Amino acid sequence: MEVRRTVPVVLDVDSDDAVLLEDTVDTFLWCAQYVVDHAFHGEYVTTSKTILDDETYDDVRKETDGFNSGLVQAARNKAAEACKSVVARWKKGKKASKPRLTSPHVVYDKRTATFHDEYVSLATTDGRIEADYLLPDDDNGTPHSEHLFSEEYETTGAELHYRDGTWVLHVHCKKDVESDTSEQATTENGTVLGVDLGVNTLAVTSTGTFWPGDEFDHWRREYEKRRGSLQQCGTRWAHENIQSVGRKEDGRFKLMLHHISNELVDEARENGCSVIAFEDLTNIRERTGASWGHKWAFARLYDYVEYKAEAYDIAVEQVTSENTSRRCSHCGFTHPDNRDGEDFECLKCGYENHADYNAAKNIGLRYLRRTQTGSDGGAPLGVRLNSGMLNENGGYSPAEESARTGVHAESHRFSGG
Repeated sequence: MEVRRTVPVVLDVDSDDAVLLEDTVDTFLWCAQYVVDHAFHGEYVTTSKTILDDETYDDVRKETDGFNSGLVQAARNKAAEACKSVVARWKKGKKASKPRLTSPHVVYDKRTATFHDEYVSLATTDGRIEADYLLPDDDNGTPHSEHLFSEEYETTGAELHYRDGTWVLHVHCKKDVESDTSEQATTENGTVLGVDLGVNTLAVTSTGTFWPGDEFDHWRREYEKRRGSLQQCGTRWAHENIQSVGRKEDGRFKLMLHHISNELVDEARENGCSVIAFEDLTNIRERTGASWGHKWAFARLYDYVEYKAEAYDIAVEQVTSENTSRRCSHCGFTHPDNRDGEDFECLKCGYENHADYNAAKNIGLRYLRRTQTGSDGGAPLGVRLNSGMLNENGGYSPAEESARTGVHAESHRFSGG
């Protein structure tokens, strides 16, 4: 049996090499999207890597002026996986559209990346660059010492991600173990990403990333205004244009939700999460005062995250939403007056934070407790925060990498259509 681990390592990249990496990211994503577009051309969706390679490799190499062959094949594999996820979704009777690969990353294997004790050599659009690892001053007991630099683990490849001005290499490691040890290690490796959905903020994660709802609300009001004006005309032309407005609205919102779902799945992957936990969507409109459009967006976002996370073996679950916005994620005290709009202040311990962020942590904790006390035998380590982890009792453990990355406790994303 194999045990697999992914270890995030921040890289020290100078400005000249950063330009090369950015160009490599753009080229890699272009290659992958080219293959996806080809796979979806025609009556059927092609998912075979062999067929896609035969039909696209030469064209992709030509269009990219001889982009590294190993990275071209990695982009093809990425595209094939995305296409297989869509087909698997269809087989379950669920909706899915052609993937759009926009998250800035590159997939490396042993041919395109060479891992050394203190640095990594990466293939780019113009030869190779070398980037030093930025490691904690004391990495004893960290994933770096236990997996990346351990003789027990073999390095198999990596994904390079760019976010908030930082290059992070997610190195894949594996080792062979006895089956009982494998089962224990897999069970103990789980980490939960909690997600809260709302009106003013469409989504907030337990890692402190916010997706504001301003643009969604703006376009929802704009399309309602357009439909209202056309309905007053009452002509056939107006009726046809109402349908056209509806199609544009649907397309814009789907694209927006695809962006957010991609970033949510990336958030889970970058933080080593095996589960993404949402609040129960039943009666969410009544609980949050959301419009019908918001309810539709929440359900569609959940569906997008579910099928995209499946490609990376990340489970997507729902937990009961009772009191997640009133409960203190710090001490557990629950009271209606803990929350005042977007502000949360615990009447018992004085903990203060954004109410939706507090709710996201509670959602993750609720899944954690349900799993550890349930019959399925799971035992996740904790709820992932940007700065560390929460265990089932609310105990906090800081992350070794947080001081190195320089990422703030909360970050806001704008995912426009």
